[in-house]
Amino acid sequence: MKIKTAQSRIIITQNIKSIADFQAIKLAVDSAIEDSRYLTIEILDSISITSSVIGYFNMLVHTKNIDLHLHVNNPKLIALLEDLSLVKAFNAKQV
Repeated sequence: MKIKTAQSRIIITQNIKSIADFQAIKLAVDSAIEDSRYLTIEILDSISITSSVIGYFNMLVHTKNIDLHLHVNNPKLIALLEDLSLVKAFNAKQV
């Protein structure tokens, strides 16, 4: 997995599949939300995300009141988010 950051936008390429991936995402997000309550995360390749990432995103939205916008490229990932009823909470959409 690879991450690019630019202010309140994080772009993730390749698959999200390991604890190390979660830790890298958490570090990037923690840095991005120091200056902003708005965050856009683009997931370009991954067909799924780990439960730890889902839990972290939930915490951002419900505890830290981050205005999260999740843009996903893969239709399987948006279908997973729909199945888990997370589309609205994460402001998720397929791009």
